[in-house]
Amino acid sequence: MQSNTSGPQTEILNVHDCWKYLRSASVCRVAVTTDGESEIFPVNYIPDYGTVVFRTGPGTKLDAVLGGSPIALEADGLNTYGTIAWSVVIKGTAAVVDSQEDFQEAADAGLSPWEAGSKDHLVRVTPSEVSGRSFVINPSSRWWPPLDAGQL
Repeated sequence: MQSNTSGPQTEILNVHDCWKYLRSASVCRVAVTTDGESEIFPVNYIPDYGTVVFRTGPGTKLDAVLGGSPIALEADGLNTYGTIAWSVVIKGTAAVVDSQEDFQEAADAGLSPWEAGSKDHLVRVTPSEVSGRSFVINPSSRWWPPLDAGQL
């Protein structure tokens, strides 16, 4: 990890560490643009051989993928003690995967829809850019002014 000018305890994650953190989480946000409008959706996902895979049904996400729109994903998390936060962003392209073998691999890896409804489309995001950072979480007293006793 390298220091960043964002703060004295902010670290820029290398690609290896980004993938390590992505494997430790299961939910991210997917950002797509359709008809000039940006949309963001939470999805559960799995990292898969240098790509990220998620399932979706008909709608905005699928339309954006089929339309060739760029895609971005962001996953965040905390260490076990809640003292270090991390964030990883993937930018790239997405494609619908039709292979039954890919569906089976995703299912075997634990990818299954959390929300009711048809999620029959498997989407694979191939990164063109992977970036991330981690930082020590400051005590709230450092960023939130204490309340005056008269305000309670």
